[in-house]
Amino acid sequence: MRRFLAFEWEAIAGIIAAVTAIVLHFLHVVEPDVLLVIAVVLIAVLFVRDIRREGTLERVERLVGENRGELAEVSSRLSPPDAVLVGPGRLRQASEEFARRAQGEMIWFHVCLRMFKPQALFDSMLRPAIENPQVRTIRFVLDEGQRSLWEGDVAPKLAGLRGRDKVVPPRWVTIEENVSAIIADVSPGDRRECLLSFWGEPFMARTAGRDVPRYIFHVQGHSELVGRLVELERKYRLAGEA
Repeated sequence: MRRFLAFEWEAIAGIIAAVTAIVLHFLHVVEPDVLLVIAVVLIAVLFVRDIRREGTLERVERLVGENRGELAEVSSRLSPPDAVLVGPGRLRQASEEFARRAQGEMIWFHVCLRMFKPQALFDSMLRPAIENPQVRTIRFVLDEGQRSLWEGDVAPKLAGLRGRDKVVPPRWVTIEENVSAIIADVSPGDRRECLLSFWGEPFMARTAGRDVPRYIFHVQGHSELVGRLVELERKYRLAGEA
């Protein structure tokens, strides 16, 4: 039905009228003066159609311009989110992308080392940061209770990696928080961002004897939360140095 209504009926009617007039002229049914009148009428019909189409186009352009202005105003009022929740389906991809975009010093605060037991998780989460040439230093601030996991699961995997020297020996402290964070300057923009998680359900799931992150927050560079997490990490690191 829409195709039917979309036809240019004025043009079709004009073509039919013109063909009919020509056939009648050749059959000597109408005089040339009649043909001239038909031609003038057809020109007038087509002219009216073009005027109507121009008016429609002007209205469409005006509406598009108004909508564009309203969308720009709405966009200007929207504030970017401070943090983006990343679920299980994109967790590994988001962690790997963050590690590949990191630069300068990268801090791993109170992360669960059990997740590095499988080689696949180690290769997708920590190895990209170690092999990233833009990362100069990787610093771990860890709870004392994870020392055996570092020595048994992480240190042996680090031994054969290119860039392992950038991994500073962990700072062992007693951490009372349930917060886990990976902090780094990221490109483009060189803004400090972090991947934030929490110990326990629903953010971590205990599977086959290890705690595995299930949800994380990607905290954006404009958020004040990044500064708070940096201060928290610094407090524990300095306490370990004292």
